[in-house]
Amino acid sequence: MAGHDERVVRELVDAHGQTYAEEAGIALKDTPQPLYRLLVLAHLLSARIRGSIAVATARALADAGLGDPRRMADADWQERVDALGRGGYRRYDERTAAQLGDGAGLLLDRWGGDLRRLRKEADGDVSELRRLLQEFPGVGPAGADIFLREVQRVWPEAGPCLDGKALQGAKRLGLPEDAGRLLDLADGTEPAVLAAALVRAAVDKDTVRDAEDRAG
Repeated sequence: MAGHDERVVRELVDAHGQTYAEEAGIALKDTPQPLYRLLVLAHLLSARIRGSIAVATARALADAGLGDPRRMADADWQERVDALGRGGYRRYDERTAAQLGDGAGLLLDRWGGDLRRLRKEADGDVSELRRLLQEFPGVGPAGADIFLREVQRVWPEAGPCLDGKALQGAKRLGLPEDAGRLLDLADGTEPAVLAAALVRAAVDKDTVRDAEDRAG
């Protein structure tokens, strides 16, 4: 059984291990703009909307010049609504436009527009980091988990992070619902990559079927 589980994980990661930041065109680094773009992406992904739409909308916001908190805060509400609409994010566009503006203002006022200062305030405490992230309007527990799941590539203290959604994916694949065992099965795969692949399995039954078919 362990051998089969290892094959499932390997095939899943090989075919579906792209992080959501990568899909959104975010070259994730420990610098202010990529971190802010990741926060916006996590906000968008946490809504009850298809991941592909959230990713497209994150790209649309960046294309509109709204990829940094100063520009987001300075944009008027309609400008943000229009950018959200171009990404297909129409169900929640009005509320989200207001939340993004307010969140950018909070980031500027409290942390100088730099999420690394929020990280420093948390001082290595992941629970505190999660709490601080949820101070941004529209970023609840799910949004904070998404951010931590992806940011662990550049903030090591956030990992290894396989959140509840990743473990749901493991369950759908018949894999152990235990982060340590999953990391062992992944044999050195980056936790962020493994987590993204498992989340894709959690939200898309075709991903599950594909990984199982590949594993044989």
